[in-house]
Amino acid sequence: MDLGLKGKRAIITGGSKGIGLATAITLAEEGALVAIVARNTGPLQEASARILERTGTAPLVIAADVSLEADARRAVETAAERFGGIDILVNNAGTSAAKPFEQVDTEAWGADLDLKLFGAVNFARAALPYMREGGGGAILNVTAIGGKTPGASSLPTSVSRAAGLALTKAMSKDLARDNIRVNAVCIGLIHSDQIERKWRRTAPELTWEEFATDPRHGIPLGRIGQDEEAAKVIAFLVSNAASYVTGTSVNIDGGSAAVL
Repeated sequence: MDLGLKGKRAIITGGSKGIGLATAITLAEEGALVAIVARNTGPLQEASARILERTGTAPLVIAADVSLEADARRAVETAAERFGGIDILVNNAGTSAAKPFEQVDTEAWGADLDLKLFGAVNFARAALPYMREGGGGAILNVTAIGGKTPGASSLPTSVSRAAGLALTKAMSKDLARDNIRVNAVCIGLIHSDQIERKWRRTAPELTWEEFATDPRHGIPLGRIGQDEEAAKVIAFLVSNAASYVTGTSVNIDGGSAAVL
């Protein structure tokens, strides 16, 4: 299937590692022009080298703090100037911050919402004029299963992710008239630096394969997912192949969530 991504201009936050990096590689392989955004230049340069090796094309690298409105505006303007516009925005920046309610102080609440919710708001605001000028676009918000089914000791992350889902739905209603689609993916257990740290901390006696397929994870498909698998779903949702899909979320969790 031709996803119709050739020549599309994409900006990906949190693009130096994990799902963000895998998405950048997937979009570049499909012929998109890709800009990756992260705070630290070292990981960005490493990611750029990997993208170049895999695709033959180097991405635009932009160091920026997504929680700062001025940084977001500068990053989007830089990408738009280089590419001649913006068609795709993938809001992927985020970390997992999970504690019991009483252990989360005001500063932690603010930092998490600034990163995950207002980071997406900042980049969407900055990208909208370029998308409108180009006749439409696609915004994809990367959230987590915990936003739909928050568990104990999942704060503040689960609340920030739930806000991201509400943002997705509301934006999709407002922006449809401009032919701008807004969707989300809800991530379950996907191979990442964080998951590898958990493996080495909690089960160093197991190989990665043994840990990834441990039935105690409760994943119906029987294994932890790969970041490339998430990237392929994201690529579809931002592509012309999903031209009639907006205001929805897709679980990428191997069937582990209790909700659709």
